[in-house]
Amino acid sequence: MLRRLIINLQGAVQGVGMRPFVYRIAKELALKGYVLNNSSGVTIEIEGDKDVLDEFLLKLHRDKPPLAHIFSQELNYKEPYGYKDFEIRQSTDEGRIEAAVLPDIATCELCLKELLDLKDRRYAYPFINCTNCGPRFTIIEGLPYDRPNTTMKVFMMCPECEREYEEPVDRRFHAQPNACMICGPHVSLYRNDGTLLAKRENAIHILIYEIKSGGIVAVRGIGGFHLICDARDEGTVSLLRERKRRQEKPFAVMFPDIESVKRYADISILEEALLLSPERPIVLIKRKDSSGGEGDFVPLASSVAPGLKRIGAMLPYSPLYHIILKSLSFPVVATSGNFSDEPIVKDNDEALRRLSAFVDLILIHNRPIHRRCDDSVVKVIGGFPALIRRSRGYAPMPLKVPFRLKKNVLAVGGFLKNTFAIGFDDKVILSQHIGDIETVDTIEYFGEAVQDFCRLYNFKPHTIVYDLHPGYETTRWALSQEGVEKLGIQHHFAHILSCMTENGIGLEEEVLGVAWDGTGYGDDRTLWGGEFMVCGYKGYRRVAYLRPFRLLGGEKAIKEPRRVALSILFELFGENALDMDVPMRRSFNKQELYLLFRAWQKGINSPLSTSAGRLFDATASLLDIRQSLDYEGQAAMMIEDLYDENIKDSYPYEIRNGVIDWRQMFQAILTEKERQKVPSRFINTLSEIILRVSKTQGIEKICVSGGVFQNDLLTRRVKELLCKDFNVLTQRKVPPNDGGISLGQAVYGGLHCE
Repeated sequence: MLRRLIINLQGAVQGVGMRPFVYRIAKELALKGYVLNNSSGVTIEIEGDKDVLDEFLLKLHRDKPPLAHIFSQELNYKEPYGYKDFEIRQSTDEGRIEAAVLPDIATCELCLKELLDLKDRRYAYPFINCTNCGPRFTIIEGLPYDRPNTTMKVFMMCPECEREYEEPVDRRFHAQPNACMICGPHVSLYRNDGTLLAKRENAIHILIYEIKSGGIVAVRGIGGFHLICDARDEGTVSLLRERKRRQEKPFAVMFPDIESVKRYADISILEEALLLSPERPIVLIKRKDSSGGEGDFVPLASSVAPGLKRIGAMLPYSPLYHIILKSLSFPVVATSGNFSDEPIVKDNDEALRRLSAFVDLILIHNRPIHRRCDDSVVKVIGGFPALIRRSRGYAPMPLKVPFRLKKNVLAVGGFLKNTFAIGFDDKVILSQHIGDIETVDTIEYFGEAVQDFCRLYNFKPHTIVYDLHPGYETTRWALSQEGVEKLGIQHHFAHILSCMTENGIGLEEEVLGVAWDGTGYGDDRTLWGGEFMVCGYKGYRRVAYLRPFRLLGGEKAIKEPRRVALSILFELFGENALDMDVPMRRSFNKQELYLLFRAWQKGINSPLSTSAGRLFDATASLLDIRQSLDYEGQAAMMIEDLYDENIKDSYPYEIRNGVIDWRQMFQAILTEKERQKVPSRFINTLSEIILRVSKTQGIEKICVSGGVFQNDLLTRRVKELLCKDFNVLTQRKVPPNDGGISLGQAVYGGLHCE
């Protein structure tokens, strides 16, 4: 019996080849009707026998394009209309915008093969792409995803490109960035004084020669500019650090291919899969202790990642970078084109104005970038890939929520590693990585990005959710907005809600949340960071926490581990600590020590903190690993590098009335004869604390979140200890650090009703 089936698909179904795929299987099954894009996703109206329609549905889900993600489908059977053929119809922009915007995807194997084929018409064309790859998020101006709604609208396709674009069976059917060297974007090379040097192929040849000669260059990529130089040249990398004002924070390294990565680092199968994935993130991997090769092998410059065993590695993800790296055949530093702590530069004029002090040459292109997007960072933590920074390749893919939100909500995130989020229905969409919101430029970027998101998704929030810390610029921004409900949420509660949501915890369930990080504003107006909370979506109760200690000098203590260590010594020995012979004490003069002791006694500019992250800093200081920090988390990363998995013992501690007293642990650290074992025993102690507190609560599901759980060894040890009696839930889809709290904020705001 002839039936008509109307199918509405929602999810990442635009710009992934869904319509030509539907067209092909409809033709194959001799079905009639049409398919089109609209503001909610893809609509298919199709007629045929019921058995054939069932086969169509099976193929639709089983054989869908590799980049397609169907979040939901709505099926309606109607009386036949009498269609004569099957066609792809013009897109419409009617209805609510629910279609997922696809992230920027790395060059696919088919395009790469054409890129390197001397006989192909797109040989060495830096902007080759197809339906399966290329820019999306950075070029979309509006939905539905059609060329007039992208920055590619300024390029008129040549007859050959237009033929591909219009042919349903072609790989480039409605590939919106479709172009070639005749009709598409091209590159140009400038000196740092603004003088045009060359265009097209010549520009790339000169740029490659400059890199080989030890120069530093800027290259405009998909989501902004990178600063690039030979990663093996110590002098050049050090000069880049000096120019960028980035003393020790690691640089990302782009390798020509996976074989090159293996010469420099020991990588697992999972890490290799991440490096080769369509998202092409930066992956944190362990560099080899040995030379890693013979003959012409040159090791990476030590200043690529000073003092660390891990490097941030990535592979080329755009045609331009494939061309450059294949010609170089050696790894390069590929760091964001900006001054430290400022937004990545994306526009050509901005680059010529702001990056000229960094580089010798600037390679630009004339395909407009609509929105900035940094590289994503991934690390294998506890045996699973976890995002440290969620941006290119991942943002803005929606996250499914295990329930429906009651209203539209905008969550503004935190201060460090900021992302914001919008939530509606059963999904939350996180922004790309915005960064630390502490400069005028980043504050302005944050506001612009929020407006851009709301415009892109035609989104108007009923509620804005913010962190309770009164000093956060995001909090101030939220409170300044008029005509909308505002709702504050405690920082660590947002961390745990984020973990709960990602792991599909139900509305009526409770978990024990372990929220450990650097700092977060507590309900008692002190700085929390070592919290145990029994959490549900409606609220939480704090059941245990690390014994509070003072941060001498407030914000200064966050950047100077020696101040935290000194506070710990004052807690243990009082005024007698002034005469102790420890490395950290020798970094202060006598007057500084006396004034800091008085400040500690009287609580002057010395707020109380329960931060687990700061205890890592104190340990690093007492071991004389770091007395000051160049970037957030530096000391903890160095402690992690020193962990020995063969050491299983730990230090003593006490728990009284929910307060975890670490004083015995630090007394043992100070008298430890085998100093090389301290990092392992310290991490083991923290793991055992989590086990002991978990046993007191009797809750099977344990959610761990916060920047401290970026530590692979700590997370692994916690899982090992708790696996028999508990289900330890970690974060993988959003960062455990502050880059993930906007998810928890959004869920809380979407469920909260006055």
